[in-house]
Amino acid sequence: MIPEIRFRGGMVIQRQFHQTLKVSLNPLLPIDPTEIITEIERDDKKDPKKEEVTKVKGRIKSIHIQKRTTTDGTKGNKGKSGNNGNENGSESPNDNENDRKEKEKRRKNFDKITNVLFKCTEAGLITLASLGVLVLGGILYHKIYKQNVLWKMDSSFEKNESLILLKHQDSVSNLDKDLWAERSNQELIDSIINGRIKGKYYLLLGEKGTGKTSTVMEGINRVQGKDCVIIDCSSDVELMRLRIGNALNFEFFEDYIGSLFSMKGPRESVPILDVERAFMKLEKVLIDRRNKTNKPLIMVFNNSHLIDSSLVELLQQKAENFSSSGMMTVMFISDDYWLFEKMKSFATRLQVINFEDTKLDQASKILKCSRIKNFKKSLTDEECATVYNLIGGRPQHLFHVASQKDMILAAQQLIDNEKLWFLNNCALLGADMDDDVMESGKFATSAMLLMRELVEMDRKRKENSQSDDIIDVVNLPQLPLWRARQVMTRPDYIEKYDKMNIFTIGTDSNVRADSVPMMRAFHEIASHSDFDSTLRETIDRISEIESLGRTREIVFKDLTHGGRFKIQENGDKCTKIITVEENEESEESKIETESNNSKTEDISHFNDYHHEGERKKWWKRRLEAYSHSSKGDDSKGAES
Repeated sequence: MIPEIRFRGGMVIQRQFHQTLKVSLNPLLPIDPTEIITEIERDDKKDPKKEEVTKVKGRIKSIHIQKRTTTDGTKGNKGKSGNNGNENGSESPNDNENDRKEKEKRRKNFDKITNVLFKCTEAGLITLASLGVLVLGGILYHKIYKQNVLWKMDSSFEKNESLILLKHQDSVSNLDKDLWAERSNQELIDSIINGRIKGKYYLLLGEKGTGKTSTVMEGINRVQGKDCVIIDCSSDVELMRLRIGNALNFEFFEDYIGSLFSMKGPRESVPILDVERAFMKLEKVLIDRRNKTNKPLIMVFNNSHLIDSSLVELLQQKAENFSSSGMMTVMFISDDYWLFEKMKSFATRLQVINFEDTKLDQASKILKCSRIKNFKKSLTDEECATVYNLIGGRPQHLFHVASQKDMILAAQQLIDNEKLWFLNNCALLGADMDDDVMESGKFATSAMLLMRELVEMDRKRKENSQSDDIIDVVNLPQLPLWRARQVMTRPDYIEKYDKMNIFTIGTDSNVRADSVPMMRAFHEIASHSDFDSTLRETIDRISEIESLGRTREIVFKDLTHGGRFKIQENGDKCTKIITVEENEESEESKIETESNNSKTEDISHFNDYHHEGERKKWWKRRLEAYSHSSKGDDSKGAES
């Protein structure tokens, strides 16, 4: 039907309305409800032609019935009784027709309801079947996903190619195996990585640059990274979560499709909880591997001193559990002593491996190896011994010096850099220190007190020994930790000094200089004539600042220079009389004034000692000491 729309101008516009299809009402339902409704409405409406035919048929039937009744009444003996029987004993044709129509209508309604129920039942069964397939598919996906997580985690240990390992392989592959300077702990590390030693977890402790990471990387390189995982630690817990997941090939269920139907996603959980989930999956991997092999897996945490203290407890608990089963060995590489103190209180299977500076033969090999790599030039044993006596056997320092063209100049600059680093962080402020920086003054004073004690110990060693060198590069002077805290008068600063690479604490709880260049810097600083006076003035200034908060001072304005107070008691009234006696300037005050002037000059000299001219003097003294010691060794050899 196309309706017409008329306007005032007489213009007629025909518009056709769109009709909505029955199927487009709800395409997801297997039946169309409008279809059932239209069938019911269609049945309710009666066709007029059919009604006329039914009426004619009804009249013909009623005529036949009337004729039959009349003939039966005439033939019967008792017409009156027959008429009465027709009226009372038989029903009228209209009533029979109505009953038949009602029955037929009921039957049709029943058929319609049955049809609707059948279609609803069919729709429900189809829906249940669809849900059943969906549930079974979800369960199957969940099972396959969990198993795939274990497969991926197991495959991460097959051949782990980390960035640290690749760098180490590149540096070692360019060198001959005979030139590689093997550390003293290399054999022990190889036994741990190969699985010959198991049932423990290890803490590799040593100063920065002593070769801890290189030794472990060399051991992993020898097994081609099989069954090994390396994790570079960070102070941020979220970064640690990502790095542990990357090393173990674990996604923390972030790629799980089932999380789309959950209220909270995996990203909203705490990072420590995610790390716990990763280790729970790792336990299942270890259980599956137990039937295949007895070789333990290796997990290495590099720079583990950066890990947050809350995460250290979790990692240590897992290391204890894994080591007890013998299926995993965890190794922590640390530069600071605080991690050893943290783990020692809960450790039962912990073993500490200490890394120290190399000896002369290993240091010479490192120098020759690095020199050939950088300049294609070999060094003599005398040159290696000179560099070793100057900066010690720290591999980091040896590699740095060997990469420079002039090794002696590079060694001198290394000592100056250590001295500058120490003074930048722990310089004394003297008597003019402001009261707002008292904490910084205490920090510097404690460091200087400990430094002076180590220098005095080294000087006494030199007096008792026959060597001309003031520093024994093999055995640096050291103090027990409790004694170092007594010398500093502060027990809490030593950990900060250790993190700043000024002092170091070994596994035997002994405190010493961080390196040989740092110890030489200590000697040069303590050898200045105004060092002790500046240290005493700083200590006195700190005492004065602290006394301001605890005491009250009385100041007399009329007291002139060199005057004295005179206090007299009055016995009758029990009072005190204070009088001021003015005197001329005494000799003591003159001497004190002259000493203050000399101290001012010394302080200016102390502030300028690291200038270019003074630096060259120290370099000349060092070289003279080395040349004198080498001549003494030659004369002794000749005499022998």
